[in-house]
Amino acid sequence: MSTVPTTLRDTTADSGGRVLESCLIGIGREEFARDVWGRTPLLTRGAGDFSGLFSAAAVDELVSRRGLRTPFLRVAKGGTTAPESSYTSPGGVGASVADQLDDTALWRSFADGSTLVLQALQRTWQPVMEFASRLGTELGHPVQANAYVTPPQNRGFDDHYDVHDVFVLQVTGAKRWIVHEPVHPDPLRDQPWTAHRAAVAEAALGEAYLDTVLEPGDVLYLPRGWLHAAEALGDVSIHLTLGVHTWTRHALAEQLAEAALALLREDPEMRGSLPLGVEGPGEALSFVRRRLAAALDEADPTPLFHATRRSQARPAPMGPLAQLGVLQGLAPDTPVRLRAALDARLLGRRLATRVGWLDFPERDLASVLRILDGGTHPAGALGLPFVERLLRAGVLVPAAS
Repeated sequence: MSTVPTTLRDTTADSGGRVLESCLIGIGREEFARDVWGRTPLLTRGAGDFSGLFSAAAVDELVSRRGLRTPFLRVAKGGTTAPESSYTSPGGVGASVADQLDDTALWRSFADGSTLVLQALQRTWQPVMEFASRLGTELGHPVQANAYVTPPQNRGFDDHYDVHDVFVLQVTGAKRWIVHEPVHPDPLRDQPWTAHRAAVAEAALGEAYLDTVLEPGDVLYLPRGWLHAAEALGDVSIHLTLGVHTWTRHALAEQLAEAALALLREDPEMRGSLPLGVEGPGEALSFVRRRLAAALDEADPTPLFHATRRSQARPAPMGPLAQLGVLQGLAPDTPVRLRAALDARLLGRRLATRVGWLDFPERDLASVLRILDGGTHPAGALGLPFVERLLRAGVLVPAAS
């Protein structure tokens, strides 16, 4: 191995602390941000026991009892993904959908060496949902969660790279990971490894940057673009992959350009037609360059950035019956709080959230600022009409007494 990434000391994660810190035992957030984030792999030994987050029992329940449909699961073997029709079937009486998971077909595929990939667990398994939501909030980048369930001595996918950063949490079993340096550093979301298939295959034949076995409790961080392949060893391996869909400078440039073009739509000269018989941009291009450069200087992509960011993740779950119950019994001493993961921001008199925006009169702004602290507040201290409005909007939710 030509270079060895940082290996952290063995210890146990504090499940009550920040979730990022529970994956980074022995290294602080600032050091991780400065030296590791988006730059190099990081291996953490013995970060903690992840069986409370996910488990073999969770796999069996999701596959056999939850009525999951595609694309919440993929099946792969030897680098090939199986067609959905090979592991789905109709749901039976009262469930007229044809693509529910077929547990018999999945069992046969698994017994034959296929890897089961449970996708988007941040939507289907509550402990992972909460963990991924907290991690996304701490990182400032949206997070998805997949589980890879691999039979002994099998590999689900060949060498490839992801277009997002990942934290790999080994839950049960052991898995050998072979990591190579990027052939296309920092790929964007529309630059998948398949566009560099030949280069990836050639690089995979060279000396590995990291060749290691992950045991239960270990965590491996890989920036986007790093090549990797993994193979289960003597027992069934289950690991969680937390995919961090990083915001990039290129994405910000796209939003800046979009904001500038919105300004140019209001410029009558920019809306004007090119001369008749024009064969190329000619002099008009110089004029457009000047106006575009001026618009880029003037444009503010911040509102678009925040709106796009809010759209990349979902707010915390909200039970409609519990919400109705608190509305019907609303009293001055009713405890309420801001719904988690709303990405709520007060812009002037407008509260922008993942579930929409609300404008407020001046008299309510103090209450808006109070709920933004994330704490629990009695409804009477905020104002009952104010609380009722935000409960109906799905912005406030009942809090434990």
